[in-house]
Amino acid sequence: MEKFKRSWNFHGRTLTVENGEMAKQAGGSILVRYEDTAVLSVATASKEAKDSDFFPLTVLFQEKMYAAGRIPGGFLRREGRPSEHATLTARLIDRPIRPLFAEGFRNEVQVVNTVFSCDPDCSCEMMAMFGSSLALCVSDIPFNGPVAGVIVGRVDGEYIINPTVEQTEKSDLNLTVAGTKTAINMVEAGAKEVSEEDMLTALQIGHQAIQELCAIQEEVIAECAKEKMEITLYEINPVVKQYVDENGADRIREAVSIKGKLERYGKIDEIIAEMEAGVAELTWEDDKALEKAVKQAHEYSVEVEAAEVRRLISEDKIRPDGRGLDELRPLDSQVDLMPRAHGSAMFTRGETQVLSVTTLGPLSDAQIIDDLTTVKEKRFMHQYNFPPFSVGEVGRMGSPGRREIGHGALGERALLQVLPSEEDFPYAIRTSAEVLESNGSSSQASICAGTMSLMAAGVPIKAMVAGVAMGLITVGDTYSILTDIQGMEDHYGDMDFKVAGTRNGITALQMDIKVTGISQEIMREALAQAHKGRIEILDNMETAISEPRPEVSKWAPKMDKMMIPVDKIRIVIGKGGEQIDKIIEECNDVKIDIDDDGKCVIYHTDREMINKAKQIISDLIREAKVGEIYDAKVAEVRESFAFVTLFPGTDALLHVSQLAWERVENIQDALHVGDTIKVKVISMDETGKLKVSAKECIEKPEGYVEPKKNTRSFRNNRKDTKNTGEGGKVERRTFGSKKTSE
Repeated sequence: MEKFKRSWNFHGRTLTVENGEMAKQAGGSILVRYEDTAVLSVATASKEAKDSDFFPLTVLFQEKMYAAGRIPGGFLRREGRPSEHATLTARLIDRPIRPLFAEGFRNEVQVVNTVFSCDPDCSCEMMAMFGSSLALCVSDIPFNGPVAGVIVGRVDGEYIINPTVEQTEKSDLNLTVAGTKTAINMVEAGAKEVSEEDMLTALQIGHQAIQELCAIQEEVIAECAKEKMEITLYEINPVVKQYVDENGADRIREAVSIKGKLERYGKIDEIIAEMEAGVAELTWEDDKALEKAVKQAHEYSVEVEAAEVRRLISEDKIRPDGRGLDELRPLDSQVDLMPRAHGSAMFTRGETQVLSVTTLGPLSDAQIIDDLTTVKEKRFMHQYNFPPFSVGEVGRMGSPGRREIGHGALGERALLQVLPSEEDFPYAIRTSAEVLESNGSSSQASICAGTMSLMAAGVPIKAMVAGVAMGLITVGDTYSILTDIQGMEDHYGDMDFKVAGTRNGITALQMDIKVTGISQEIMREALAQAHKGRIEILDNMETAISEPRPEVSKWAPKMDKMMIPVDKIRIVIGKGGEQIDKIIEECNDVKIDIDDDGKCVIYHTDREMINKAKQIISDLIREAKVGEIYDAKVAEVRESFAFVTLFPGTDALLHVSQLAWERVENIQDALHVGDTIKVKVISMDETGKLKVSAKECIEKPEGYVEPKKNTRSFRNNRKDTKNTGEGGKVERRTFGSKKTSE
């Protein structure tokens, strides 16, 4: 195979595609360069179909830390378990390419994307999606591509394709959109309360850029594509179909209209079990054929169920639970369920129920990030947990899977837009969404519950956020858009379109579809219907809590802020952390965060401990000023002067002449170590040494006459000189200043 290499200008940056040199034994291999970003995408398929009832597709996104010139963290110092970012990127690629394989395709397919070089301003994620599509298209794997994706930002009203890191920070929109040259088939977005109309404009601009990328892929495919392998699509045995049609199909269709989820599923499962048992009684050539037939009886029964759900909605406009197409399930909102939690709330929508708990901590509790992004830590974490008991099942419980990570990221994106800034609310914030019951839209319920728990915890969010999941059923040229889809409608429908936002606009968006794409008209109608549903949900949430609590919970850490001069930070910390450890111990394990710029935040559940720590730090960094008066403690007494402590860490010199208006013969008779005396700062030299006076704090006696100062002259070895004469100078030195007069 000859090497192929060609470059294009894509929105001001060079996009280069190479084929035929790397990973030549893979089914398809593409190296994509986007300025300094380089991603190798390979696609390989098994030669034989798997005996499974689903399409076995695996998409991987491998972050190599050398791509950013870094050595991985951790004990092993090598890449291991995929980061959250890598998992989310793999899902981002999987979602638009999965619908483009033929129905019944069962050969195992693996798509692997390896990031060799990462320029933060040139998205390696979008290049991995581009490379995945192209690797599949040039391979011998049947694939109905190409597909591509871009990121759309908006800065000062101007839409930008694949914005830089700096532009992203200024953008009020972060939209990832993917699709074919004819339609959009995947959307992921976060936004600062952007209107539905502006979101549609962004989607349209994004799709135009996608069409450009698809055209580039078509040029490469024309030059590099291999001949596609011959495959046998999976089909259900006609004998099995006939048995189910004659003995159970009508009963399954009737059961679909049972309103209660568990009752409905229970009845359908009962009929399916009968179909499996009946098919097993038929004559089969061997045990393997028997096992396959029983399996297909289950599959075909589910197909009958799906077809009836779709027919009811598209033709009769009746949903399985009897609701109208734009009708929400019954809503219930509650707060303060857990007395010791910093904030808690529960949101119930039909048979979906989520408990959210908010926890506040010091900024040092922020999550440390070790991946190829420019983000080094996160102060807000929204974590979604979906135990098997929430759907009445028994299953594995352990670390979060791709689905939980994905739903958590969506909720985090929705809520992040309304959180206060770190300067206004210097806390690390964690919301934990515990799904207690699920019958669809649990990710959106976690956003509703999360909003209320944040408010109950006293987090001053800018506005309430609610989420709703929209569905779509298409039959021929007709379509039906559903508000607040339940599990059955999600599973058997053509679209899962999640929209979260405030009363003013959208904060997060996610769309996945099972058809090749949807039109702008359908998206416009779905967004309008979602807005109506969102307002109804917000109305219900406000019955439980309408605004954030003015104070954080008594169980949450209180906080106070102060600024420490940068040159004083070392004083507060002390040698080897000695001083700050002492403060923490004295103040009952108070937590102190100090930034390099001197911003200091102090946390404790007891406000008195915060005040005590703040006072200690204030004393350590305090600077005395001329004219200020202090109750000073005598630290040392000498023949003609004493050292007094104005406040911890700051001493000053008190001369005997400044002790009283009358003459004091012996300062040691008047002052003793440990005495307290009121003094006034009268001078400070350039090194910070202070001189104080006690008599300035005492009323001057009536008729007081300033005593004459003694004048001393010095004789030079050769002749007498006057103070202003040649060869002699008089230096008057004081502790704190130096003056020279001639």
